[in-house]
Amino acid sequence: MSTATAAAAAPPNHLFYDGTCALCHRAVKFALRHDAIVRAFRFAPLQGPTFERLIEPSTRASLPDSMVILTSSGEVLTRSDAALELLRHAGGAYSVLSRALGIVPRPVRDAAYNAVAAVRYKIFGRATDLCPVMTPEQRERFDP
Repeated sequence: MSTATAAAAAPPNHLFYDGTCALCHRAVKFALRHDAIVRAFRFAPLQGPTFERLIEPSTRASLPDSMVILTSSGEVLTRSDAALELLRHAGGAYSVLSRALGIVPRPVRDAAYNAVAAVRYKIFGRATDLCPVMTPEQRERFDP
């Protein structure tokens, strides 16, 4: 079974992103560009009903407001773990980068992630006026 066929048979990971964050939108565009064949991710905003339906309220209360990945096995990844998972699925050099960064202790990785997350609106802006152009195949991968 090919990698693409195996990924299609497995339930997808869900990448939840801040729908008002321009940096988060860039991360989604990155995932769409580098995950076109395997299609390991479905996408939905943290502010949407899919997030509310798939993530328990008690879990939602403790999650960051930037990026969260719900893996096909039910694990909730946040902060640097979510970013590394995204890189891992991008393949190639990004997968190698994910493994290299993975040896850095999580508290250090998360501190760097939190520092960027704290200033993301100031540096990258808000995505309130973005209207990304997507192909129909890309649009199919988004949930409300």
